[in-house]
Amino acid sequence: MSTPDTPFAAWTDAAFLKGHGTQNDFVLISDDDSELEMHPETVATLADRRAGLGADGIIRIVRSAASGIPGAAEQAEAGAEWFMDYYNNDGSLSEMCGNGVRVFAHALVTSGRVPADARDILVGTRDGIKTVRTTLNPALGVQTGDDVVGTGTSGPGSASDAWYTIDMGEWSLDPSSSVLVDTGGIEVARPGLRVATGNPHTVVALAEHSELDAADLRDAPVLDPVPPQGSNVEFIVMEPARSDVAGGEGALRMRVFERGVGETRSCGTGACAAAIAAHHWAGEKSPLQWRVDVPGGQLRIEIDPNPEDTSGRVSLAGPAVLVASGTIS
Repeated sequence: MSTPDTPFAAWTDAAFLKGHGTQNDFVLISDDDSELEMHPETVATLADRRAGLGADGIIRIVRSAASGIPGAAEQAEAGAEWFMDYYNNDGSLSEMCGNGVRVFAHALVTSGRVPADARDILVGTRDGIKTVRTTLNPALGVQTGDDVVGTGTSGPGSASDAWYTIDMGEWSLDPSSSVLVDTGGIEVARPGLRVATGNPHTVVALAEHSELDAADLRDAPVLDPVPPQGSNVEFIVMEPARSDVAGGEGALRMRVFERGVGETRSCGTGACAAAIAAHHWAGEKSPLQWRVDVPGGQLRIEIDPNPEDTSGRVSLAGPAVLVASGTIS
């Protein structure tokens, strides 16, 4: 595959949207019938915050059956008409992005690609089909279709935010695998727990908020041993649980370094991994619902563990916002 003479020559007049989920931001390229070539260099330039539009990731909106992506045709037959073709900021492929799936689903709804009253939206990804459902914004009273009537805008979102819940599928962790994480701003290397939630993650628990604030994530944390596929790294501080929620609700703060991107304001699969790790460390009787506060906002996680508590399913809820549209010149 040859590289175009100018960065966006192959994408001239392609329509795009700009959006974010808890300030994890994306440029979504419309390519319904798979006519564009996704050169890594072009993707990275578009994602560059000085040379391009700027984003943590680039998402191509493409019909699963037309995409040519391995496994996508089978997903189309299973009902996932649309495929989220996701790329990291550096142009590399990524298996999954929880915040990206919500923004992708919101783009499908607002563009009319799926009906606004669709109960379930099936989204094709490299980590299998994800089921996305419109849900209630916790900051509000009532949400019906496109209309939101609430009791105020305090809390995890504003009245303009659309909230979606994603069945993120299966997760797993290996408590016997040991990894040390050496991070700038933190004096001693800390042990991490590897958790798979579609993407590989390493979760590090810190004792104090001051440690979380001091972590220098301008450079990638050094992992020993290095995972074969690399790893996102989540740093968390657990907070007091709520008892006024049925079954209890755990809470934590998180910062994240994403492979192929750097520090981001949020990470959906990382928030799931963080909640799973926190539940594992706190014990099987700890809450299965978790509030995760990230620099860009707030996410809600619900864990469904298997009896051995080292695998299960997980869902992610949070906002999706579209902020701009245009065409590439």
